[in-house]
Amino acid sequence: MARAQSRFVCQQCGAAHPRWAGRCDACGGWNSLVEEVARENTPKGLGGGKGKKLAFSTLESAPAVLPRRLSGIAEFDRVTGGGLVPGSALLVGGDPGIGKSTVLLQVLSALGKGGGKLRAAYVSGEESLDQIRLRAMRLGVGAAPVALAAATSIRDIAASLDASDAPEVVVIDSIQTMYLDTLDSAPGTVSQVRGAAQELIRLAKQRGFCVILVGHVTKEGMIAGPRVLEHMVDTVLYFEGERGHQFRILRAVKNRFGPTDEIGVFEMTDAGLIEVPNPSALFLSERHGDISGAAVFAGVEGTRPVLVEVQALVAPSPLGTPRRAVVGWDGNRLAMILAVLEARCGLQIGFNDIYLNVAGGMRISEPAADLAVAAALVSAFVQQPVPAETVVFGEIGLSGEVRPVGQSDARLKEAAKLGFTAALLPPQRGRTGVAGVTLRELRHLRHLVELFDAPRPRVERELRTPAVRR
Repeated sequence: MARAQSRFVCQQCGAAHPRWAGRCDACGGWNSLVEEVARENTPKGLGGGKGKKLAFSTLESAPAVLPRRLSGIAEFDRVTGGGLVPGSALLVGGDPGIGKSTVLLQVLSALGKGGGKLRAAYVSGEESLDQIRLRAMRLGVGAAPVALAAATSIRDIAASLDASDAPEVVVIDSIQTMYLDTLDSAPGTVSQVRGAAQELIRLAKQRGFCVILVGHVTKEGMIAGPRVLEHMVDTVLYFEGERGHQFRILRAVKNRFGPTDEIGVFEMTDAGLIEVPNPSALFLSERHGDISGAAVFAGVEGTRPVLVEVQALVAPSPLGTPRRAVVGWDGNRLAMILAVLEARCGLQIGFNDIYLNVAGGMRISEPAADLAVAAALVSAFVQQPVPAETVVFGEIGLSGEVRPVGQSDARLKEAAKLGFTAALLPPQRGRTGVAGVTLRELRHLRHLVELFDAPRPRVERELRTPAVRR
């Protein structure tokens, strides 16, 4: 009997190799090759058979509004774009213990007890039924009409869901524990994850129920398994949050039925995750306005304006190479802001240790936070607080100019709602302003430095090119 041919497949990109190696040649990942047995009957092509003709349709035949299934949890419905769409597939990822299983169990309970009373099912491949019941009792949803099952075989799960009375919303926790008996590889490998997800998504599209897949993440914070898994599903949600903070952020990075980069804010308590309808007030609850090195940034996450506090600390460095520590922001943009402050504004700040933190465990990615970070750095450097009740936002260019950003009115309205009376922002055209908020436009970064009693800036050094000997 011929021996089954094996191959080594990268668990990060899915590339196949004939032999084991320490590093994948396709993606460059280390120690990511796992041996898998190849299929004996590999498809050779379409052959001479005649395929079935497709029945094409027009755009006019599509429904104007997709039907939605509201869960009753406003923050979850916001992230998904207004509720769950029948026949869709969602992928939820996050660090271990961040609260993925908790929030999904609460969502299923809300769906079962809501006005629609949808049939919901929770299939776990990691926990027993008693463990799930104990969590439900702790969350106060033990009496919710949610069907439970502990299984890892895709064949058994598909046979249970392929029925007329099948659940309308199904949670699979997690996709890395599921396996197809037609594949010889172990659960969690690229082949198993891709094959199991494909079967579940195909069945969900065919039967019209919504399937929610829970995905493990790697140490880099990416969802484990092949990258193609995120392309197969309709929506990808990441559950973020620092273990030292009680805040949890559910962020949409892909959504075919709604806006991307939308967030939902939850607070972790003894009774589970509680939605936070006004995250700006929660992030600024511990703020003290008379402390140097702190600036309030008026940001926008998806369609929601959010106010967060940016904190900076500038301290003399005892080392030859100053230290840079950043939490919640991009370290490369911090290096750019420091270079602009020194080269364009004359502040000798680069020889100090710089610590930057976004309060509340929030992570900011938009360039509009440049001006708020610069205000916090200058305030910490000169030991003077930012003007009281002031929000700051704007993008900074390499020449020091302050560039306009989008959705200024939404940022200012959120600031006015929380009691802020002034704003430092870039000049913009066609802006009407908000009642009660005094606007101060900054065209260059040096105008921000002039608001503080900073040391007199030195003259900008001229870059000279060494003369070439002839």
